[in-house]
Amino acid sequence: MAGHSKWAQIKRKKAVNDQKRGQMFTRLIREITVSARHGGGNPEFNPRLRLAVDTAKNANMPQENIERAIARGTGELEGVTYEEVAYEGYGPGGVALYIETTTDNQKRTVAEVRHILEKNGGNLGTAGSVAWQFDRKGQIYIDGGRYGEESVLEAALEAGAEDVSLMDGEYIVTTDVGSFHQVQSGIEAAGIEVSQAEFAMVPQNSVSMTGPEAVQVLKLLEALDDNDDVQKVSSNADIDESVMAEAMS
Repeated sequence: MAGHSKWAQIKRKKAVNDQKRGQMFTRLIREITVSARHGGGNPEFNPRLRLAVDTAKNANMPQENIERAIARGTGELEGVTYEEVAYEGYGPGGVALYIETTTDNQKRTVAEVRHILEKNGGNLGTAGSVAWQFDRKGQIYIDGGRYGEESVLEAALEAGAEDVSLMDGEYIVTTDVGSFHQVQSGIEAAGIEVSQAEFAMVPQNSVSMTGPEAVQVLKLLEALDDNDDVQKVSSNADIDESVMAEAMS
C-alpha cells in the first residue's frame, strides 16, 4: 500500500501548478460525464457521481463546468462519448501497473500507453495479468497536522473503516468499496474534514525499488500520468524515499 499512497500524494501536490490543474480538471470532467451517463445526473442517487462532484469542488472547479459535464453525461448536451478501458502491464523490475483510462478512441489510447511503457522499460500485458495483485478500496485522506491520531482512529473505525495509517503527515483511511461513503460521512459527522477521497487499486504486496531502477519506475509513472487519456495509474512499486524526496522538490 505504501508505494501507491506515496505516488498518490506526489500527484496531488504536483497538481498545484496551472498545467497540472488543467489536466486534473480534464480528468474530473471526464469522470463526471461517465458517472452521470452510467448512473444518472443526480448525485444524491449516484454515489460515483457524488464522489466525482465532491472531488471537483475540492479542486475549485467552477460549478458551471460541473453542471455542463453532468448534462453531457445525461445527454442533455451534445459531447464526446468516452469509454472506460483499463490496461495492465509491467514496469522496470517487474513492477505491476494497472492503468485506468477514459478515452474517445481506444486504438489511439492503447498505442500511446504501449509506447510510453516500451520507451520507459516496461511492457503491456494481457487482461488479467496483474489485476489480481490489487484490491479496489476506498481511501480517505485527512490532514495529520489538524487532528490527533486518537480522534481520527476512533471516528474512522466507528464508521466502519478497515485501516488507518499515517504517512508524511497525512492520515489515510482505507475502506471496502461498499462502506466508502458511510465511512466518509461518519468521519465528517465527527467534525473531521476530509481533504480528499477516492477509489483506488491498492496492491496486496509491494516491490521495493531503489537506485536507478526506482528513478526509472518513477519516470514511467510520470509519463503515464501526463497522458490525457490516463485517469489513474496504480503500481505495487515501493519507491525509495530518497527518489521520492527528489520528485517532491
